[in-house]
Amino acid sequence: MRAVKAALKADTQKEVCENFGISRQSLGNWLKKYRKSGWRALKAKKRGRTKSIRLKPWQAATTVRIITDRLPDQLKLPFALWTREAVAGLIEMKFGIKLSKMTIGRYLKRWGFTPQKPAKRAVEQSPEAVKKWLETEYPAIKARSLKEKAEIHWGDETGIRSDHQAGRTYGRKGKTPIVPCTGQRFGCSIISTITNRGTLRFMILKKRFNADQFITMLSRLLKSVKAEKIFLIVDRHPVHRAAKVKKWLEKHHDKIQMFFLPPYSPEVNPDEFLNNDLKSNAVGRKRAKDSEELETNVRKFFKTKQKRPENVKKYFQAKSVRYASI
Repeated sequence: MRAVKAALKADTQKEVCENFGISRQSLGNWLKKYRKSGWRALKAKKRGRTKSIRLKPWQAATTVRIITDRLPDQLKLPFALWTREAVAGLIEMKFGIKLSKMTIGRYLKRWGFTPQKPAKRAVEQSPEAVKKWLETEYPAIKARSLKEKAEIHWGDETGIRSDHQAGRTYGRKGKTPIVPCTGQRFGCSIISTITNRGTLRFMILKKRFNADQFITMLSRLLKSVKAEKIFLIVDRHPVHRAAKVKKWLEKHHDKIQMFFLPPYSPEVNPDEFLNNDLKSNAVGRKRAKDSEELETNVRKFFKTKQKRPENVKKYFQAKSVRYASI
């Protein structure tokens, strides 16, 4: 203020700057502020970072509950997943508070949230049916298996294609790596069963999965397993429920019985984790030139797993299938 008062009286600004030991730029800025808003524009202001907007404890608790229980599109937000932008949109919609992405990121970290690849779950799945399976149906099957000295096998079938790719590769920044591969598309199907003791059985199919091929797999299973009886748990695929399969099972009911998982619930089947491992390692990271090489890679994968029962047992350690590990 003293410098501005002196500048208003002085003939030149150079003399004022020399007397007060300030730069001409600073004096020019002060004069500009004075002429625009008067002496109040030159009053001292509190220094340091401005006080950031913080969520109140109840606002934070509400946000955490919504992120845990709902998805953005259920709240009519233009997002499919909970990103930092989606959480910022939620907070602005609910509380009228605008927060930056960095602030949202710090909040999410503090609340125990981390970026993760979401698992898919069919909307047709019935939580009540899954609960009944876990608490009533499977325990009853387990009790029967002990009484009848039966071995429980978990079965599933899957299809693989030559153009399936998994994982990433290093490359120069800004230059996408190119992986040479055949333009032809080919594939095959596989039926497999596993037990929590590390037993694995499989059959590679060159044709479309049907009742005859499934019966062939069941026949092979009876010959290869030494247990007095087999309890086979599978999903509700139409082939599993085919009339021809039912007739075959009735004929061999003293040796094998089949049970069905809840509809649309692949996450409770341990054999699904074997299929995921197959697609990621035997197919996705190995480039087959033709159908014969693809089949060789698949067969090698399963043969290796058969020699390592401890690896097969690990498929039962995922949280959703741990109930079947004992």
